[in-house]
Amino acid sequence: MKIVFTGGGSGGHFYPIIAIAQSINNIASEKKLVDVKMYYISNSPYDEGLLFDNNIIFKRNTAGKRRRYFSLLNIIDLFKIFFGTITATWTLFKIYPDVVFGKGGFASFPTLFAARILKIPVIIHESDTVPGRVNAWAGKFAKRIAIAFPEAGNHFPKERTALVGNPVRKELQNPVPEGAFDFLKLEKDIPVILVLGGSQGAEMINDNLMDALPDLLNRFQVIHQTGNEKLKAVEEMSRATLLNHPHKERYKIFPYLNTLAMRMAAGASSIVISRAGAASISEISSWKVPSIIIPITDSNGDHQRKNAFAYARSGACSVIEEKNLSKNIIISECNRIIESSDIRESMKKAAGEFNKPNASDKLAEEIIELAIEHS
Repeated sequence: MKIVFTGGGSGGHFYPIIAIAQSINNIASEKKLVDVKMYYISNSPYDEGLLFDNNIIFKRNTAGKRRRYFSLLNIIDLFKIFFGTITATWTLFKIYPDVVFGKGGFASFPTLFAARILKIPVIIHESDTVPGRVNAWAGKFAKRIAIAFPEAGNHFPKERTALVGNPVRKELQNPVPEGAFDFLKLEKDIPVILVLGGSQGAEMINDNLMDALPDLLNRFQVIHQTGNEKLKAVEEMSRATLLNHPHKERYKIFPYLNTLAMRMAAGASSIVISRAGAASISEISSWKVPSIIIPITDSNGDHQRKNAFAYARSGACSVIEEKNLSKNIIISECNRIIESSDIRESMKKAAGEFNKPNASDKLAEEIIELAIEHS
């Protein structure tokens, strides 16, 4: 059995694929499925260690991006798309998988196009409320379409679409409160805010957090994941901002939280502040922690804003739009949540109800079933 994964090369595409691969490995072991081979075709491996750990073979492929605005790069990328499609077709022909799973993103287009040419069954998964252009196109011929938000179902044929949630790696679904305060060097009786800037960081969140930090640290501890690119700038800002602050040790800054550190941080947190990427929302909902979601204003198709308000409608979070973002709003919203046990419990319950912990298992089962049918 051969399975090909393809996605756009961002964490939001890559990590759900890893979660599904983990489930496929588990099912293959339980059901004694032999000779299951998995491949990942994209313009970047993203995390070679995770690919190796999950027995996924990486095949590099050229991919071009179609921007919605005028750019000379669009002309260059036309050639990348053309050559990427040719090489993807040759790569798929040599592998000849039983099924191709597409997570969306520009880097998945050549492989999905090749799968269509070679008549290989395709399954796609859409994480956001509004599908990206590649998934919207692939939905016209995909055998199965999985979605994470009910709103996305309006864009796909209902008879081939199922609401399954967003796959989250099993190890991230279980926060670890035991020992978290010691591990992260936190005070046990002070509430904790976890701020997630993502792998690239979130400059607007970082800037407003720095303004709010002196007031927040009088009442809270703050764990701040800045992203590798933003670490130095944020360290310098925080050092100047907190120079004479009596509680500056309550601010913990990290470029990146590995799996264990993230589980510990989630277990210690009273509130999470995050962007509105579908993967981030799914992880936060699996932790059952109240959250403040700050969507990117100019995200593709306005998907972050729509994701944020879809999650807010469940009652699991509050939303601050970038145009309203300020230090006073951050402080006020954190205080509002922490001061009301009713609000906190209501948000926790709503997050738990929104969470779909078996999404990766359902997708893995569907992929294996379609692969068996094709083989």
